[in-house]
Amino acid sequence: MTAARILVVDDHPLAREGLKSILRGAGYEVVAEAATGEAAIAAAGALKPDVVLLDIRLGDGIDGLQAAAAIRALDADIRVIMLTLHDAPGYVRAALEAGASGYVLKDAGLGELRLAVDQVLAGRLAIPASLASAAFERPERTGTDPAAFGRLTGREREVLDLVSEGLTNKEIARRLDISPATVKAHVERVIAKLGVADRTQAAVQAARLRQAGD
Repeated sequence: MTAARILVVDDHPLAREGLKSILRGAGYEVVAEAATGEAAIAAAGALKPDVVLLDIRLGDGIDGLQAAAAIRALDADIRVIMLTLHDAPGYVRAALEAGASGYVLKDAGLGELRLAVDQVLAGRLAIPASLASAAFERPERTGTDPAAFGRLTGREREVLDLVSEGLTNKEIARRLDISPATVKAHVERVIAKLGVADRTQAAVQAARLRQAGD
């Protein structure tokens, strides 16, 4: 049987190296790697892999969710598995809406990763049982939760304010005199704490919460 051909996408070089080693050791063929959403879309279009392992957060530019939607639009036969640290149901829903077939947490074991690859290749969804039920439950209301905003640290609120102004991670880093990687980490924590899918939704929710407090 021909080994599944996989494209690995992550903006951290060490993460990519680790994934490639694990996948090759498990008998898969890693056809390419990419560090950005733009590069992932180009590689998927050129190489037509069977599966794309795609990190949700990819720094500035096209994020993983946007890349997933673009890849699926290019070729519906390419299966996308989101590989992420985030276990919020909102992320899972956003991934499915973007066309992903699988969702694997980065602390998963090799067995879970292999199972996810096999399941999506067989045309099934691969979502952790711990997330599946919550992910498919649509909230009855779309309001905001003031308690979620209260869980943000002072620095996270600063970062969210600048995200709301439309600044990129690099611009925020310069404004706060911290590294872009630190900004990215803050943005990811803000997104997770607010239970939204991306930085745009975080900014919108923050605006609603501020209006509710006026």
